[in-house]
Amino acid sequence: MLRIAALIMLLSCLTGPAGSNAAAVRLTPEARSLPLAQSVSVFEDPGGSLALADVQRRAAEFRPAGVADDAAINFGYSSAAWWLRVELAADPGAPRDWLLDVAFPTLDSVEYFGPAGERLATGDRLPFAARPLPHRNFVFPVRLTESGAGTVWLRVVSEGTLTIPLRLWQPEAFWRDSLTSYALLAVYFGMLLALAVYNLLLWMSLRDRNYLIYVLFAASMAVGQLSLNGLGNQFLWPHWPAWGNLAFSTGFAATGLFGALFTRGFLETRRNLPRLDGAIIGLAGLFAVCAAAPLVAPYRLAAILTSLTGVTFSLLAVLAGLRCWRAGQPGARIFLLAWAALLVGVVVVGLRNLNLLPTTFLSFYAIQIGSAVEMVLLSFALAERINDLQREKDAAQGEAIATRQQLVATLQHSELDLERRVAARTGELEALNARLRENERQLQALAHTDPLTGLANRLLLDARLDQSMQHARRSRGQIALLLIDIDHFKAINDSHGHAIGDEVLRATAERLRAAVREVDTVARIGGDEFVVVLTALGGAADAERLAEKLVAGMREPMRVLGMPLECSASVGVALFGGGVLTPAELMRRADRALYAAKEAGRGCYRMFAA
Repeated sequence: MLRIAALIMLLSCLTGPAGSNAAAVRLTPEARSLPLAQSVSVFEDPGGSLALADVQRRAAEFRPAGVADDAAINFGYSSAAWWLRVELAADPGAPRDWLLDVAFPTLDSVEYFGPAGERLATGDRLPFAARPLPHRNFVFPVRLTESGAGTVWLRVVSEGTLTIPLRLWQPEAFWRDSLTSYALLAVYFGMLLALAVYNLLLWMSLRDRNYLIYVLFAASMAVGQLSLNGLGNQFLWPHWPAWGNLAFSTGFAATGLFGALFTRGFLETRRNLPRLDGAIIGLAGLFAVCAAAPLVAPYRLAAILTSLTGVTFSLLAVLAGLRCWRAGQPGARIFLLAWAALLVGVVVVGLRNLNLLPTTFLSFYAIQIGSAVEMVLLSFALAERINDLQREKDAAQGEAIATRQQLVATLQHSELDLERRVAARTGELEALNARLRENERQLQALAHTDPLTGLANRLLLDARLDQSMQHARRSRGQIALLLIDIDHFKAINDSHGHAIGDEVLRATAERLRAAVREVDTVARIGGDEFVVVLTALGGAADAERLAEKLVAGMREPMRVLGMPLECSASVGVALFGGGVLTPAELMRRADRALYAAKEAGRGCYRMFAA
């Protein structure tokens, strides 16, 4: 009878509807688990209004899923209801009781229609108690008739990514495999908890907010992962399906938010990468919007936006880490390796959610794998930082001991040579006073001069400019402020190196100093910007003549370290002839005139005009 039933079933499969060419799943006594992807036929119900009877009448419209057995069926972000059909055929002696595992716990609704007409419904929008079996995945008991033939129907709807990994298990093998998966997940979340607690303790000790941000990052990661793996729905919020439905998107959006803040703080992008810093702040704000969006907007929109933002931030964070590593910033190398591992996982999951990558073991568990690697690397980084601190402490203690020993030896020697030292003390004190006076003179000079060019620095410039303006008010005279900027100086640095750039700045300083009088002030206020303060002017024409002279002088080729270079400079001129104008406002006027000179094509000067 079993052979006759199997033959009838085989003939029915061969003569079935033309559109359903997926092969039946052959169940053998030796099989412990069977992937179903290649044997699934799918049908899209865009309106989501069809019942099982309607779908069965349209069986000819089913088509094979078209994926490999090891992959999962993935419809991306789809608003339709999807029907899946699997034909089962058990060999003689094969078990009749199986378990169907739908291993994607974030699906909103999964309806199961068994071979005997039974109907079961579950999903993350329903309480955990509604599941047929207490498991983190959606697991349905499949009982075949004595003939061994049967058809399983599934109706799946979800506002998130519609990924449907299907596998048929013998019950004993399934529960044995579940124990292994639960144990591995327990190890993973144990690592996550240990890292969070460790960084929390470090924050409480060091009060470095980067540790606190990382704790929040790890906690958000845990929320998203607990939802993704179904453990949250099973153990933490089994009676709160509304949150269980939102935890996946909100958790990973919060992970992105705190990850962006951690990246910004750890790499100090505000100081080191100001251009990328703005983009990181913008993405952090977008992650915050994604985290709150499911409360006021469709869940699917928030999920898609979170995936796209995650992919974008992954690339940006890796770029920031790479640039800081190339700049030699401490810790950037390990940061780059750690975050690259995690963010590659984020990119892979984001692309899988958008159905741009097939759902395989690696793409499904990419975030878990990447985050585990990241935790190990960052643990090494933290240990290395602590070891560095210990080495610095040991070195300081060693220096202190050596200093103490040297002091003891000096004191012993002093006792033997006390009379000689007393006689020589007066001379030493005089020499020391002379050195102190010389040091004071040098410090005074350093406080008021630019160390690279020897020109006045900003502090001395401010004092002399204020003094010149006060004198001009009293004498009803006129002064001029010239703001000079070397054109395309960054290109010189980038092309020839900073050594050549420094020599260009020194040569420019010499040319400016040679072009003015002793009573005038030449200063460097930073980078390639110089300032000249002209006092006791006869009129605006004097300032224009000097500006023209400076522009012409800068066009003269200069030879720097044996290399001929051609430079030019733009000059902005602002005049002061009395009144309530402040030095800062006079500087702003010169800056506006400089901007006008650059707008005019550079290599020229412009006078400020109100």
